[in-house]
Amino acid sequence: MALAYLERFASSSENLRRVLARKVERRCRLRGEAPEAALALVEEAVARAVRGGLVDDAAYAQGRVASLRRRGGSRRAIAARLSAKGVAPETIDAALAGDAEARVADDPDADPEMEAALALARRRRLGPFRTAARAENRERDLARLARAGFSYGVARAVVDAQDG
Repeated sequence: MALAYLERFASSSENLRRVLARKVERRCRLRGEAPEAALALVEEAVARAVRGGLVDDAAYAQGRVASLRRRGGSRRAIAARLSAKGVAPETIDAALAGDAEARVADDPDADPEMEAALALARRRRLGPFRTAARAENRERDLARLARAGFSYGVARAVVDAQDG
């Protein structure tokens, strides 16, 4: 089951543990068996996947950070999503710091939060990317960026920008 799951999805070790435990518990419930013996096999499968290099929390976090940044994810939202997948806080911080360093190395004036906010605004047609009624929707656009986890200063700068 672990290999079948990892063929389709990238995963953290804790997320793999949760997925496998859920599958085992469901199967045992259908068969009327106690899941305790099978749950011990889940721990062994996860440990084996980590030892074999199939699961690497740091690489998973780096990949998800890069992907979510491109889609317009804020630092706060990315940290919450990774935390929900069971990635350790120090691994999340390292991945976010690594992403910021990589962006600064490419462009010393780069602000990852501003770039992500602009990407989200472009995708959702907010602020300068809105075709009509910009002034009437200013507060709505600010609220959308705030709900996405961006600070008021970043949201205001994006919404009040003259052009994207």
